Amino acid sequence: MSNILILFYSRHGKTQEMANIVARGVEDVAGVEAKVRTVPEVSPVSESTAPAIPAEGAPYATLDDLRECSGLIIGTPTRFGNMAAPLKYFIDQTSGIWMEGALIDKPAAAFTSTGSLHGGQESTLLSTMLPLLHHGMVWVGLPYNNKELMDTQSGGTPYGASHWAGAGNQRPIAEDESQLCKALGKRVAQIALKLEH
Repeated sequence: MSNILILFYSRHGKTQEMANIVARGVEDVAGVEAKVRTVPEVSPVSESTAPAIPAEGAPYATLDDLRECSGLIIGTPTRFGNMAAPLKYFIDQTSGIWMEGALIDKPAAAFTSTGSLHGGQESTLLSTMLPLLHHGMVWVGLPYNNKELMDTQSGGTPYGASHWAGAGNQRPIAEDESQLCKALGKRVAQIALKLEH
């Protein structure tokens, strides 16, 4: 069975909620399963501080998760218009996979959450694309046949799914945002099957 790796980092829980919604979209496609994984915090301390296995939630991703996936969807909170450091740290360790060409011609997408409405959703999605293009992946966005892109009052872009969490993380994921998360997962899964055949 094909699997789509949903690789995320979530500090306050909204990006994790989005990852689970994206996973439901992936699993709406017959013959594809979602593999949800996270990454540990990056510590300012020079020694290892994260447990080998998280106490709760999704397991930590491994490089083999990347090698074995049929497609990749990255979820990150926005950090000054860019992906969060823990995800960037993980991606920066993938040069061996790049040399193998293990991700070439596999579909990739991204989703993000922000504290403010104009907090860099689109720049985060676009900058997340860059290392994946270096890996030879095929970028997948959200086309405008997803009517929610025209209706949304918060998150949602053609570059990927997004959520406006609010400064205090108080805003729930809106129905439009949720539908776009599912649509992104489903689209990546469908394209993965097409590219594998």
